[in-house]
Amino acid sequence: MIKIVEHNSESSKKLIRKLELRSQFENEPILITVREILADVRKTGDNAVIKYTRKFDAPDMPLQHLQVSDQEIDLAYSKVEDNFLDAIRLAKSNIEKFHRKQLRNSWITTETNGTILGHLIRPLHRVGVCVPSVSQLLVSSLIMNVVPAKVAGVEEIAVFMGPKADGTIDRHMLTTAAECGTREIYKCGGAQAIAAMAYGTNTIAKVDKAVGPGNLYVQIAKKEVHGLIDIDKIAGPSEVLVIADEHANPSHIAADLISQAEHGEDSSAILVTTSKEIAQKVESQITSQIANLPRQKEITGAFENHGVAFVVENLDQAISLANHIAPEHLELDVAEPWQWLGKIRNAGAIMIGKFTPESVGDYIAGPNHILPTGGTAKYASPLSVDDFIKKTSLIHYTKTALKEVTPAVTKLADVEGLKGHAAAMEVRFDTD
Repeated sequence: MIKIVEHNSESSKKLIRKLELRSQFENEPILITVREILADVRKTGDNAVIKYTRKFDAPDMPLQHLQVSDQEIDLAYSKVEDNFLDAIRLAKSNIEKFHRKQLRNSWITTETNGTILGHLIRPLHRVGVCVPSVSQLLVSSLIMNVVPAKVAGVEEIAVFMGPKADGTIDRHMLTTAAECGTREIYKCGGAQAIAAMAYGTNTIAKVDKAVGPGNLYVQIAKKEVHGLIDIDKIAGPSEVLVIADEHANPSHIAADLISQAEHGEDSSAILVTTSKEIAQKVESQITSQIANLPRQKEITGAFENHGVAFVVENLDQAISLANHIAPEHLELDVAEPWQWLGKIRNAGAIMIGKFTPESVGDYIAGPNHILPTGGTAKYASPLSVDDFIKKTSLIHYTKTALKEVTPAVTKLADVEGLKGHAAAMEVRFDTD
């Protein structure tokens, strides 16, 4: 099922090239549809949002039920299991604790000539979070998006989730949103939700930033409205890359590769190992472990499309390949993981050691699981508190300080041909 190839072979080079292109998605029919939805919502607001929600999700949902009521949230609480709430509260606590360490303070510095410079750190005012809630109940992604916004101090957080066919939102999703501190929830997802965030409607106030995972319609919609509002990132399919030596446990590796493959047929599950024997045992374990799992279509599709085990000569070569691929998740399953950690440059998150499966990072550890995908870990970072703040520069000059720099400013302005800039400096000293 998983393809085993020797690194630097022709087969290996072809597979690496395929992985390099995994972030380049273009779909003209979807783009056309998304643009139609965006234009419709911009023009007719709530009516368009309801129209597309009925078309794609809940055929009979009335307009007045677009926003989830407090009664629906309270009912959801009465139907969820206590151990689910315990798990959500533990995850929220760990994630909140981790993200509080990211908080920044405004700062000011004063020079001896009286110049004052600084940065004001302020949170965004309003953020929209769009999270899948029907085909997959991504309660963990809901927490990962809302909590850092809350920690940053965002005043208004609106959650958007596509409803089930009967017009309701799953009880686990509703209670998770409420546990994270937001009860402003709308029954719409997809491109129509992004459009509502970007343009605003009578019911839904425009946001400053849209965040959250979603299918290709959501990602293309985010790309289209970027600039009108901010977005977090264009999120591609899920990825994991496991670096393993001859001491690794094949059953652990197989389970971790499967855990990413089950997200969808476009997911990437990659093993880079110094042992061909380990690769062969992992292949056997994958076949046996998926036999009783429910998402076999997604898992087998992912392994067929982007499932590969690269056999390398040594761990230096393994890490070099991993840095080139720049995976969303990287597991370092080797005898001395801390010895090799410093050589890893490109990864969204690194799971260190054999008792740190990717799953613990996805749900409970604390770091954010909204990570750069498609090789963007070469320059991008996980979602964080920084994504929900903005910085304003502060500049104050005294007359003495301004006079000191006037010759330099006027010279630069003259070179650029911007005489008005130079004049704005000189006019302050015309009466000297």
